[in-house]
Amino acid sequence: MSEPLILPLDLPELEADLGGGLMRRTVHPSGLRVLTEHMPGARSATVGFWVGIGSRDEQAERGDAPGSLGSTHFLEHLLFKGTPTRSAYEIATGFDRIGAENNALTAKEYTCYYAKVRDVDLDGAVDALADMVANSVIDEGEFETERGVILEELAMAADDLSDVANERFFEAVLGAHPLGRPIGGNPETIRAARRDDVMAHYLAQYDPSTLVVTAAGAVDHDRLVEQVLAALRLAGGRWDVDEDRAPKRRATGSSTDAADLVSTSSAAASLIEPIEMEQRDPHLVPRESEQINLMIGTQGLRAGDPRRFAFGIMNAVLGGGMSSRLFQEIREKRGLAYTAYSFGASYSDGGVFGMYAGTMPEKAAQVAELARAELQGIASGGITEEEHARALGQISGSSALALEDSDTRMGRLARAELGAGELFTLDASLERFQAVTAEQIREVAAFVAAGPQSIVAVGDVARASL
Repeated sequence: MSEPLILPLDLPELEADLGGGLMRRTVHPSGLRVLTEHMPGARSATVGFWVGIGSRDEQAERGDAPGSLGSTHFLEHLLFKGTPTRSAYEIATGFDRIGAENNALTAKEYTCYYAKVRDVDLDGAVDALADMVANSVIDEGEFETERGVILEELAMAADDLSDVANERFFEAVLGAHPLGRPIGGNPETIRAARRDDVMAHYLAQYDPSTLVVTAAGAVDHDRLVEQVLAALRLAGGRWDVDEDRAPKRRATGSSTDAADLVSTSSAAASLIEPIEMEQRDPHLVPRESEQINLMIGTQGLRAGDPRRFAFGIMNAVLGGGMSSRLFQEIREKRGLAYTAYSFGASYSDGGVFGMYAGTMPEKAAQVAELARAELQGIASGGITEEEHARALGQISGSSALALEDSDTRMGRLARAELGAGELFTLDASLERFQAVTAEQIREVAAFVAAGPQSIVAVGDVARASL
């Protein structure tokens, strides 16, 4: 079985063939990490500046210590709003002038600022992104303007009842744990946020030791490293790349040992550090709506859990497509919903498993029971050989197609570096899926089925008997 590429933090240079693309990695003494994957024949590239800080890293105000709740989302907006050498308008026009696809994203454990550009425009995109990440002025006027923009963004999300259900579901499953907080904050935290506290969070968390720059496509590794270092030197102070720092990475408990990959026994369950939770009554959110947005689930697997490959197949069979059990039973056979699926979300020390359906309020209880029954059916009886083969084909095809895009390859590099420090080629990943047995799939289904189930329903809940 092909082994993943290990990314030690103390190895200055690394080079490997990822199957059609040459990957190179540099760990600079400042803690900065740069990873590239050259894609032959590409005429464009995607570059991302990833900071290993997400919404879970925000702190509530304690006594005289200022809080940072909402800071991650604020910074995602504010880093586009000006540096000492670029105004917000100049940043916007600079990207528009070259036809760039650029944006930022905030997650629970990282933040990314990225651009996809033609190969001839990569230098300019790198300079702009480096300036934004290292030199943002966090202007007071722009801060207040973006407060209004973020509140409008949250209001827009509040009108999307599936978004509301998703946020409430994470809160219900994970409780007071930081992973249970909404990524974008909520109106209360955004209204209460202070510019000085957001700036303090920026100064404390953004530095070379937390920064990972990744690029895929038509990219020259050595040139990219030189560019990034030059841009960071212009920032001075805390971005002094001539000062030695240890690069930072979250612990994930990852294991690629063959015995761990085979075992899904109770011993493997000990790899998970459970987040305290208990069985809860249904979490009902009344909203004017023709449908109930229904979510049912529990804790899942953390990012490094060796059972993740078995979970991937189980999830594909249960709710991963139009041929999945949830879709067939709830929609195709009974016409109870337009959409029904299952999903998993994994983080360094916890995870979530859930099932979703949108249905009429009067049918919500029936749909919830059917979803539970389908999960329990796999937990007790496993899956068929035909389902197993179909899931492997689905995973293999979707994984291969995704890697045709430089965006996906750029993100793969970053998540490997920020996560477990293991980079799986397509072949190494698929070999592990193919090695999963039917019993391992049944066991991982039994694991999630046995967890305390949280139910979230958003809509006209007065008409739903949950």
